[in-house]
Amino acid sequence: MFVQKSLKYTLFRRALVFFAIAGLLLAVAPGAYANTRTGGGGDLPAYARFGRAEIYRSDEWAVIVFYRPPTCIPAAFNLLDFYDFNAFGCTPPTTDGFMIWEHGPDVDPAPMRIQLHGLGAVPVWFVSWPDLQTAIEDDSLTIEELAGLGSLITGTAGHYQESLHVLGVSNVGKIEFTASGTLADGRSFQVEAMMRDFVGRYTKVRIAFR
Repeated sequence: MFVQKSLKYTLFRRALVFFAIAGLLLAVAPGAYANTRTGGGGDLPAYARFGRAEIYRSDEWAVIVFYRPPTCIPAAFNLLDFYDFNAFGCTPPTTDGFMIWEHGPDVDPAPMRIQLHGLGAVPVWFVSWPDLQTAIEDDSLTIEELAGLGSLITGTAGHYQESLHVLGVSNVGKIEFTASGTLADGRSFQVEAMMRDFVGRYTKVRIAFR
């Protein structure tokens, strides 16, 4: 168990800059090796797909997908900071997946791609964009503050898929995810989101409630 956790820490320490996404340019040593696939890609050093550089929203709603149960997120943690190695102690994770490296984790500074899928009950929260804008004006948002927003709608995704490509390691850097499931009020939801960094930067998000 200790060896596995140490390996995860080493891999994600190498990949830490990847999760910030914006402005990432990595130099990768050339080689003649085939791509290498490793497991454990779902246990990220983060609580949610949300941060200063990653707010996924339509004109009306923002969506936050949780990689960890919201109930175990430290009360003082600023969700805008995105990553935290203490997140490994917040279990169980809600996603699993794998990484693809150009040469291997002992050679490359970051994986080319991380592919995630939900484990059947991924918490997904929605909050109105104006409400969230007001909440983060002080550059801070705790889980308690988020849970207390008047427009909050909670849900659970039975389907979740996420694909992350690292700019500078892959030809195009982007994050794409889809989620669908049931809201606490009995309605269903669907989310399609993409953020891309290449020549310029753009984000596309579609959020639908039914």
